[in-house]
Amino acid sequence: MVLARATKLHKTYSLGKTKVNVLRGVNLDVQQGEMLAITGASGCGKSTLLHILGALDKPDQGTVSLGGEDLFAASTWRRDAIRNKDVGFVFQFYHLLPEFNVLENVLMPRLVGTSMTKWFASSRSARAKAAEILDTVGLKDRLKHRPKELSGGERQRVAIARAIMNEPRFLLADEPTGNLDAKMGKGIMECLRGLNRNGQTIVLVTHDPNIANQADRQVRLVDGRIEA
Repeated sequence: MVLARATKLHKTYSLGKTKVNVLRGVNLDVQQGEMLAITGASGCGKSTLLHILGALDKPDQGTVSLGGEDLFAASTWRRDAIRNKDVGFVFQFYHLLPEFNVLENVLMPRLVGTSMTKWFASSRSARAKAAEILDTVGLKDRLKHRPKELSGGERQRVAIARAIMNEPRFLLADEPTGNLDAKMGKGIMECLRGLNRNGQTIVLVTHDPNIANQADRQVRLVDGRIEA
């Protein structure tokens, strides 16, 4: 079953007086439960495509649907809600909040859009769930540590835990191993594969063929289009 569908996506950026056509009519289906790798040369638009799939950016033309709902026909409020609840993001450089500890970083998606009254009523169960997720990704002994006290691989595991805190239907990972050495990168892929085996749909961007080969399916972006 198709979970996400991109249809005729176009995206152009301006660099001074130069127009750069990054996406030129991209069509892509993502099946529920699969791990899909998007590959291609540096600067070909892989991250742009990923960001549009997750509604972090808007296409100039084209549509993206998630579970049959058109993301860019929805109101801004609705799109924000979908992005928070149904989409999880993992980035190359983690984007953890340095002033908060590991547990608090993982709780952030739950805090977003939650009133203080609702948070006080649900905070205990939320904390228990965050701790359980951190145990799943191998960080049960790091809950009170701050990001600066962690290795790169551990920081990325925190980012993964944060991304799945709201049980998203769709997990998007932009070069999740790009900032790690081979050993740490292997651990992150084992973590992602474990989530995928449990039913998590994952789309990842990578330039590394060894990483891409671990996905169920690969597509290559060439000249702004998905290569046939």
